[in-house]
Amino acid sequence: MNQIAPVAALRSGGCGDAPILRERGQREVFCGLTGIIWLHRKIQDAFFLVVGSRTCAHLIQSAAGVMIFAEPRFATAIIDERDLAGLADANDELDRVVGRLIERRPDIKLLFLVGSCPSEVIKLDLSRAAQRLSRQMAPDVRVLSYSGSGIETTFTQGEDACLSSLVPELLAEAADAAPSLLVVGALADVVEAQLGRLFTAIGIQDVRFFPPRNSRDMPKIGPNTRMLLAQPFLAETGRLLEARGAQYLATPFPLGVEGTTAWLQAAATAFGVNQDHFDRAIAPARDRATGAVARHRAQLEGKSIFLFPDSQLEIPLARFLSRELGMKLVEVGTPYLHRQHLAAELDLLPEGTSLSEGQDVDLQLDRCRAAAPDLVVCGLGLANPLESEGMTTKWAIELVFTPIQGFDQAGDLAELFARPLVRRMKLAV
Repeated sequence: MNQIAPVAALRSGGCGDAPILRERGQREVFCGLTGIIWLHRKIQDAFFLVVGSRTCAHLIQSAAGVMIFAEPRFATAIIDERDLAGLADANDELDRVVGRLIERRPDIKLLFLVGSCPSEVIKLDLSRAAQRLSRQMAPDVRVLSYSGSGIETTFTQGEDACLSSLVPELLAEAADAAPSLLVVGALADVVEAQLGRLFTAIGIQDVRFFPPRNSRDMPKIGPNTRMLLAQPFLAETGRLLEARGAQYLATPFPLGVEGTTAWLQAAATAFGVNQDHFDRAIAPARDRATGAVARHRAQLEGKSIFLFPDSQLEIPLARFLSRELGMKLVEVGTPYLHRQHLAAELDLLPEGTSLSEGQDVDLQLDRCRAAAPDLVVCGLGLANPLESEGMTTKWAIELVFTPIQGFDQAGDLAELFARPLVRRMKLAV
């Protein structure tokens, strides 16, 4: 594997000041309800009640792949013709549904009322409904609300909206509290455990993850909290936590060997960890990850890649693909570009990288076809048509549903991009 230059040595280069092509037009994205698929597995005593249409119900059921008898921690309160016509009081209907749900599922301690396109169209005030229901069910159940509507958002913003609704519920830490580390963003349990072990080895003991696995184990927040974002799409959550006093640690995201090293280093520096101790603590995991990534470089080095805007993971992924796997970036598109959170990532992109924010799908398709890249990362709605034109594609949504953060997942992340090219090569034989 090629030697990677230290992160600190690249701050003056990269794409930090590069011009961004901003496009506003037809978009190809999932809606924010999709975030429920991974969030309902994370907060294990929470329940997500979507207030929406049958289409919303079918979307979540299909995406989750959960059998009806599996008792998942999500459901849909269907808005039907009587609600739309004003023949029934939607709030009374909602209260009835929630009452039956809690009676049937007493294990629920945190209930999210999730807005959808239909509930927003009929102006159903779920925030007020959540306050009313929370008063009625306190202290056994807390009821919060957030919007999962896909009218003006991309699908990963569903997690941002969910976590944002939780921030006002967090208690303030004591004024004399010792410094603590808060890792923000829903991670697979295995990844959370791996990162927890690394923080312990580094010497950072007081580490909390947000969201927690249990709603009664919410972290306290305040000026002594150091905050690491594990996902690049948590703009509003990060802003609210900073407003509560948390100190944001600017760093690349924990994708690949380089990103994970820099991410952990940011925490180690904030907590005054000795550099030699830090290097020794992460060396075994880093070395394993370096070898795992190197095995896929032969398939990917020199190959060109075009990333359509979809998940907001595009810029950290582009950094990983370019610097650790030697891929050529044709264009890196992202639905939204948060300058503060992505500054360190932009500095590590090759100078001159073509960046775009937002989407006009027809124009982007024209540019993609003209460039004829070796690999295209895009949403499901574009993948099959592009495959029919002879292009090799990678589903962007798989990068959200798959554990990809940290050292132990670095090789798996590289393989996700190598696999479509290997498949194409086998089909061509």
